[in-house]
Amino acid sequence: QVQLVESGGGLVQTGGSLRLSCAASGRTFSRYTMGWFRQAPGKEREFVAAIGWSSGNTYYADSVKGRFTISRDNAKNTVYLQMTSLKPEDTAVYYCAGGDRILVGLWMLRSEYDYWGQGTQVTVSS
Repeated sequence: QVQLVESGGGLVQTGGSLRLSCAASGRTFSRYTMGWFRQAPGKEREFVAAIGWSSGNTYYADSVKGRFTISRDNAKNTVYLQMTSLKPEDTAVYYCAGGDRILVGLWMLRSEYDYWGQGTQVTVSS
């Protein structure tokens, strides 16, 4: 069993930066694929970024590529999402998710993740 707790959300102006953190409990964190998803009001939850267990592989949605960076520290059981050049359309609740040995080609699918955090609000003002 893995529990995920996000933090770091807030209000920021267009062009600003935020770093989200997701702290995980459980001894098996290091083998999990970790992902970030987001959900804006009235919209489906969408994939943002994912990282493999070794940090060697990462994958991003086209909408955030070049602006967001996902990373992880297995010693601290924590995954991060560094967000830069934020835009109003990035406004959403951001969720951390974890899944055991997800195939690389399936990292963007919500259904592949077994564990979810409660979400943290990110608001980008124009």
